[in-house]
Amino acid sequence: MSKDKKHKNTENIKDTAGAAFHTVHRALETTEDLAMSALDATANAIDNVTDRDDKKDSQK
Repeated sequence: MSKDKKHKNTENIKDTAGAAFHTVHRALETTEDLAMSALDATANAIDNVTDRDDKKDSQK
């Protein structure tokens, strides 16, 4: 195999690995965003329930 062909193969492997890394990285960021959104929604739901309970207690 010629030196140029080996170099081209090496570059192709590096490019493929780089693309795979970026795909996985974007997927992880998306997963993190979804997890944080779920956490925020849960915190808001807890705050709403707690606020309602506090208002009920203060009316007694």
